[in-house]
Amino acid sequence: MVSRIHTYLKSFGINFKLLLNSFRGIPVFLKNYVAIKKQIKKSTDFKIRGIYPCLTDRFETAGEISLQYAYQDLFIAGKIFHRNPRNHVDIGSRIDGLVTHVAAFREIEVFDIRRFAVPMHNIKFKQADLMNQNFNFVNYCDSVSSLHAIEHFGLGRYGDKIDADGHIKGINNITKMLEPKGKFYFSVPIGPQRIEFDAHRVFSVRYLINLFNKTFKIDSFSIINDDNIFYPEVMLEEDKIESNFNCNYGCGIFELTKL
Repeated sequence: MVSRIHTYLKSFGINFKLLLNSFRGIPVFLKNYVAIKKQIKKSTDFKIRGIYPCLTDRFETAGEISLQYAYQDLFIAGKIFHRNPRNHVDIGSRIDGLVTHVAAFREIEVFDIRRFAVPMHNIKFKQADLMNQNFNFVNYCDSVSSLHAIEHFGLGRYGDKIDADGHIKGINNITKMLEPKGKFYFSVPIGPQRIEFDAHRVFSVRYLINLFNKTFKIDSFSIINDDNIFYPEVMLEEDKIESNFNCNYGCGIFELTKL
């Protein structure tokens, strides 16, 4: 309940945890300020010319990150590196995650409904709506990734039009993009199937398997569970599928080959 309230408050720009840690940080900031002022009196190299309080960093873990994104982005970037496809395209994954990981060692083409106006080495950008039924990139590439993106399609969160079947249209267009035998690296939230509007969909594992069965071979399935523990390439056993691997809001990562 507390975490749910925290999530709702953040939607309105109120970060209760950040606010609390800011107040916790004030006494430490003042104590440290007095201490460094005393030390500076003995040195002429640097003088304090401004105040820029960073009150919360000391209460966070090193490199505060979303573990779901960190695990999946690094995992899939490694797979792309080892496979070395001719033409890799990404659909909507994080620019500061998977895309820049891949761009460190090869060119990557990015399709997104939002604009991206910052030139970056090895990143080619196309603004496009993957829900568009006239999307005409057929047999365009031999490798595609879309990590933590499809769950948003058609919910309007990123300026896209409302479309209850937006995720299906997106996957259909990605399937058209891929050549036969092409690879598709895909992740979405997994758990009891639902929409949490207007943030995202959560998919049951059974639904995803049924969605892919006609057009893809499932090469591997990995999960990040509700405790942010990463389990690479697990077996898709019936009881685990039915229970969504005991996830309420986990992350399911598929490596797929187009039939």
